Formats: sequence, C-alpha cells, structure tokens
Amino acid sequence: MSHYFHTPTGAENRREIRARFWDTDWTFTTAAGVFSADGLDLGTAVLLRESAPPSGATRLLDLGCGYGVLAVALATACPEASVDAVDVNERALELTAANAAAHGVAERVHPLLPEQADPDVRYDQIWSNPPIRIGKDALHELLLTWLPRLTPGGEARLVVGKNLGADSLQTWLRASGFGCERTASAKGFRVLRVTPTA
Repeated sequence: MSHYFHTPTGAENRREIRARFWDTDWTFTTAAGVFSADGLDLGTAVLLRESAPPSGATRLLDLGCGYGVLAVALATACPEASVDAVDVNERALELTAANAAAHGVAERVHPLLPEQADPDVRYDQIWSNPPIRIGKDALHELLLTWLPRLTPGGEARLVVGKNLGADSLQTWLRASGFGCERTASAKGFRVLRVTPTA
C-alpha cells in the first residue's frame, strides 16, 4: 500500500504547484507524503478538463481529497455549496485546509477523516479520483460506503485509468445497481458518471 494512504511521519517539505483548469490559474500548497505532491496528477487533470463545474449543487464531496484540488475548485465554482473533503491522510487534510484558506473558501470546505463525516448527509455530487491501488475489495467497500450517500437526483464523477480497471469497474457499478456511463476517455483515463439507480 502506497505511503499516501496513511498519515506520513517524515518532514513535510511544503512547496507550491501551479495548474490551469476551468479558465483559471491555480496555486496549491503540497508536501511530501501526499498523493501527487509534485504537480496536478494526470487523472484529476482529465476529470477537470472533461467535466464542467456543477451548477445548482449545494452539498458536494471530494472523496480522497489529497491536498484539496477538487474541493477548492468545487467550492470556488459553486459559491452556494458546502464541500466535504475526505481523506485518510491527516497531512493531506491539513493541506486542504490551507489551500481552501488561500483561495478564500475555508468556511465552506470541510476537511474530514472518513469517520468524521456525518453518515446522514446526502450529496448532490461526489467527485473523486478514487484510490484504485488500495485493491479491488477495499475500493468496492469504499464506493459502497459513499455512493449511496448521493441524493436521489445526484451523481458522482469518477476518473479511473483504463489500465487500472476502469471498464471492469463500470461493469461492477452497473451490476451493483448504479447507473454508470462513460462521459470521456483521454490520456488513458475514463471519466465515469455514476447515478444512484440504473
């Protein structure tokens, strides 16, 4: 299991990275021991490029938030929305809080460990570059925990590498009772739109 699936103990070595998406230039603080610390990862970049900011959503979830790129972007694009940013890595949550503050959305971005999230909350949208490398069983358990928390009309947007099982994941999601369609395919990644019912 990769180091960023738990809280690191080594030096942070914070630094800034820059990215451009949704016609905006962004700066984020990253650190050692978090996912894609040296720059915006390709999967998340594809997800953002191939997905328009949501409109009308008031409760959003960034699942596996890392240092908070999706959470900050969603909160910035949706000024009426509250965004839960969930990760198992406490350093990642600290960076998410710092990045939310730097972009002026700290009051609406809520960095949380999974067990800190209110299980009764329902989300209009869930955005995620899910941690495929935790293994199929753990990934399925993760998705079966969070996808049922969508509102009846809600949707999840997932980005998954084709070589990491995107197509078999789509088949499994459909077999599990969710609607799932591929909305984009680029740079070796699939963007999947998941709905609560088929």
